[in-house]
Amino acid sequence: MSLLPELKEPERESRLFLSRIWFSVAAMFLGMLVIVGRLAELQIVNHEHYTTLSQENRLKVVPIPPTRGLIYSRDGVLLADNRPSFSLEVVPEGIKNLEDRVAALRKLVRIDDDELDRFHDELKQKRRFDTVPLKTGLTEEEVAIFSERRHLFPGFSIVGHLSRYYPLGEQTAHLVGYVGRISEEELKSIDPGNYAATTHIGKDGVEKSWEGVLHGEVGYQHVEVNAQGRVLRVVERKPPVQGSDIYLSLDTTLQKIAIEALGEEKGAIVAIEPGSGGVLAFVSNPSYDPNEFVNGISRALYSSLRDSPSRPLYNRALQGQYPPGSTIKPMMALAGLDYGTRTPSDHVFCPGWFALPGDEHHYRCWLKWGHGTVDLTRSIAESCDVYYYSLAKDLGIDRMSSFLAKFGLGRATGVDLPGEPNGLLPSREWKRRTRKLPWFPGETLINGIGQGFMLASPLQLAHAAAIIANRGMVVVPHVVGQIEDPLTHTATQAGVYEREKVQLRSPQFWNDVINGMVEVVHGKTGTARKSGEGAAYRFAGKTGTAQLFGIAQDKTVKNEDVQKALRDHALFISFAPVDDPQIAVAIIVENGGSGSGTAAPIARKLFDHYLGAKAANGNSSG
Repeated sequence: MSLLPELKEPERESRLFLSRIWFSVAAMFLGMLVIVGRLAELQIVNHEHYTTLSQENRLKVVPIPPTRGLIYSRDGVLLADNRPSFSLEVVPEGIKNLEDRVAALRKLVRIDDDELDRFHDELKQKRRFDTVPLKTGLTEEEVAIFSERRHLFPGFSIVGHLSRYYPLGEQTAHLVGYVGRISEEELKSIDPGNYAATTHIGKDGVEKSWEGVLHGEVGYQHVEVNAQGRVLRVVERKPPVQGSDIYLSLDTTLQKIAIEALGEEKGAIVAIEPGSGGVLAFVSNPSYDPNEFVNGISRALYSSLRDSPSRPLYNRALQGQYPPGSTIKPMMALAGLDYGTRTPSDHVFCPGWFALPGDEHHYRCWLKWGHGTVDLTRSIAESCDVYYYSLAKDLGIDRMSSFLAKFGLGRATGVDLPGEPNGLLPSREWKRRTRKLPWFPGETLINGIGQGFMLASPLQLAHAAAIIANRGMVVVPHVVGQIEDPLTHTATQAGVYEREKVQLRSPQFWNDVINGMVEVVHGKTGTARKSGEGAAYRFAGKTGTAQLFGIAQDKTVKNEDVQKALRDHALFISFAPVDDPQIAVAIIVENGGSGSGTAAPIARKLFDHYLGAKAANGNSSG
């Protein structure tokens, strides 16, 4: 018999072994349940979802940009075209060391810093699987150089597309506008779906205001791609809808003559068809080449345009704000007649100055020795300031402001162009609200001859001239005449919009004032009589001069004795023919001196061409 204690416990070890076996079996069973449950979730519950994801790994939806609509003039001249162009584009997804690849590419193809900055900006805006243009407007040589070494740049490709081009360049820049790269701010306000494949958008002019019509509708195609993303085949395709073509009311030959007539002078010319409101000519000089903006203008060129003293980017015809000067005298005369403050036969004596009762200050007439006794017709024909100082005093600023507003002064005309300002039509309430100051009687007088606070654009003045030509009918100016549907090729009128007619107590008042405007160009003493000499038609007009700085009471300054930048602006509003108005114009020549000597002759050139061309077309068609 052994004296050592028993060390083994078979029963206890057996129970422990069995419990471990059952625990392992239970753990395996639970694991299997988890796996089966997960498989059920993948294969049954989420089957459709993961099937779709699998398909998307093989199929991609690629948006197709629509072709932008073209822009024509009323005489069929192409103003905005789409031309074939090549760009170097990148899909960042899958490209290792993108910056290194771009740096290597810059050794082959010229990519300047501005283009590189735009590329990086667009990288931030787009998803990594979106296409981002690196360089646009490649030359044929650059295309060939890249194509030869394409295998070294996976993810980079040459893409052919249509690029905007403006055949007339500077001649129509301020009217047609231009397109440019879509900015981050613009992305927030446009439909991302409809612009999924579009890189450019209207930035100014007709291109901007009619963007929705010109752009069209995006198309899509489902393509099958391989693991490298290369397209194998097109599975399904929905073609894009081309943007509509637009026909402007612009007459390009009249536009060219207006540009030539203005020459090197800074200024603006606007011509309107009174009956329809169609803009026939729209000139702002100096101008710029809109083609420079399409694919991204260089910083150096943009800075030179922006900082130029002549301000070529400034749309003088639409946004220019000028004192209208004596061009408002016909409207002031109508106000005097309509309020009963004057009759056509009432006379005012002009000694060369006017003074308010109890005030020693003399408000001078442009004619130093005065006009003598003046009636309404002569006051317009010879532009007597004293007559209108007196009339303004009798009317008062509030009635003046209320009446001139009927002719579109102090508010935007509603033309279909972006960025139109209201101008400024002062009143007692306006000065109190904006300047916290009372209105002074002397301010009424100077506003009565279109000076002081009053500001208007050339478009507003042409619009006012058209209202006078129409004897009170108010037609909203427009630049787009017709829109052609890209599918049916049917053209529809853009529409003529009329506002409330200017009603006077007597229709005769229109004739009274228009007769005075006729005397301006056809009368023996009219301020623009030289412009009316030999005309085969009768036209009506009113000269104006906008003074840029004050002159002391006892001083007389001639424009030729003043440096160019300080000379008066020359203005002229007119319409022709008098009995059947076909064209109304407003012309401003900055620092041009007198309206009679500088602006009025331009109007005559426009009328001779436009009315002569219409007569020739009428005869040939008859």
